[in-house]
Amino acid sequence: MTNSKLVLLVSVFLMLFGNVTFFKKAAEIYTPLLNNINFLGSVALVLASFIALLLTLVTYKYTTKPLLILILLISSVTSYFIDSYGLVIDDSMIQNIVQTNLDESLDLFNLKLLGYFLVLGILPSFFVYRVSIKNRPAKTELASKFKLASVLLLIIILLIFTFSKSYASMFREQKLLRYYTNPTYYIYSIGTYINDRFLNDPVLVQALGEDAKISPAVTARKLIILVVGEAARADRFSLNGYARETNPLLKKEDIINFSNMQSCGTSTAVSVPCMFSNLGRDGYSDEKALSRQNLLDVLQHAGVHVLWRDDNSNSKGVALRVPFEDFKSAERNPVCDVECRDEGMLVGLQEYIVENNSGDVFIVLHQMGNHGPAYYKRYPKSFERFTPACTSSQLEQCSNEEIGNAYDNAILYTDYFLSKVIGLLKRNTAQFETAMIYMSDHGESLGENGLYLHGLPYLIAPREQKHIAALMWFGEKFHGDINAVKAQSDYEFSHDNLFHTALGLFEVETTVYDNKKDILNQRYPSNKR
Repeated sequence: MTNSKLVLLVSVFLMLFGNVTFFKKAAEIYTPLLNNINFLGSVALVLASFIALLLTLVTYKYTTKPLLILILLISSVTSYFIDSYGLVIDDSMIQNIVQTNLDESLDLFNLKLLGYFLVLGILPSFFVYRVSIKNRPAKTELASKFKLASVLLLIIILLIFTFSKSYASMFREQKLLRYYTNPTYYIYSIGTYINDRFLNDPVLVQALGEDAKISPAVTARKLIILVVGEAARADRFSLNGYARETNPLLKKEDIINFSNMQSCGTSTAVSVPCMFSNLGRDGYSDEKALSRQNLLDVLQHAGVHVLWRDDNSNSKGVALRVPFEDFKSAERNPVCDVECRDEGMLVGLQEYIVENNSGDVFIVLHQMGNHGPAYYKRYPKSFERFTPACTSSQLEQCSNEEIGNAYDNAILYTDYFLSKVIGLLKRNTAQFETAMIYMSDHGESLGENGLYLHGLPYLIAPREQKHIAALMWFGEKFHGDINAVKAQSDYEFSHDNLFHTALGLFEVETTVYDNKKDILNQRYPSNKR
């Protein structure tokens, strides 16, 4: 068999078996199916031809088998996540994959994934490995590749020209379909990620808010704890009207619940750096966030003691210049069973507060929270109030009710954790003005419209992935018009407000502070849902 024939075979295989979700979504758009069958058939040929053209350009002689095997193996796993969860493998998702730790990755492994890997990855890879390829002279091989590439390009052009109106409409109105093409879109996304992260000039971190200071007239010390939640969607908090009592402890506290808070992104890798920056969602990019300091740096410039404790994967680059403590292992976290619990981040925290006997203190606690798909691992067994709960990371094996039960149990544990944080702050109200901010990084899909988890591009992500849980608690000595904040707690806010609200809480004077984005110091016009 020649290189060209092998490339064609693999391309057709990938088009047929690696793009099930793509064709399902295309069939849903182009209805009735019988009236569009010719166009959809042309789409299949264009996709197969484009895959073959791409592989023809990157394979040659001794690289053909290794590259084809690599593409088949990666594409089989990609197919599983697209087909099972409706995920899109864009550059943000590549970033998530790179930054995900081993424990989080293990939650995603199951028998169905293994089946995809064996049937769509290992078996065709074994065929590619065993097939005998005729080695031809270099000139002959190059001529063959040129002919094949020319024919494939001609097929693509002719088909697009033949169905020009349909393709013009698809390219203009159905741009989101391309997110589901496999392997072409993830190859493009990997290229984008590599270019952004490794091929550009080295990142030089720009100083931010070096003029930050707290006026000597402000004498009261402040202790503020920011809890960064994980995958907590607003509509599963009973504080927001959810029928189930998922916040039994928080409802006993005098908290301010923000019922209409929106996230900056749909993944931790985007939302966490964004919420700590002053860029705002419209101005945010990974490159910009990496190349400038953030809220933590500005607070340090003002003399605030800053500490980041993490029970998630990491700080996504936010805490690179402040003290950082990892609570993912039992070496530091004393509250561990099937995994280390968020509650463990509170151990020793009182001692830290006492040690810093002057100045303000800002502590960030980054939760494991509701990290999916293994929601059942996110809480101790004693919190399994809603049953039956899905006890598998293979969500398709569970009903949506079981998935929702496990998810709600994890919310119940977050309610408990936040009540413990408030308890810690109450014990320090004699020495500090105390406050807690809780804000999730993004939401989560739990089967609505066949979608699970999170990470869809913001443009097409459903509300469930962007409408997040958020609340604040203030100690009795805290300054500010708390009643006024309560009066506007149902207005629409977002991660864009966190940077300026935190500076306002500490009464930091700096040119990067914008009073108009400070939830506590700005009267907002009515923008309720």
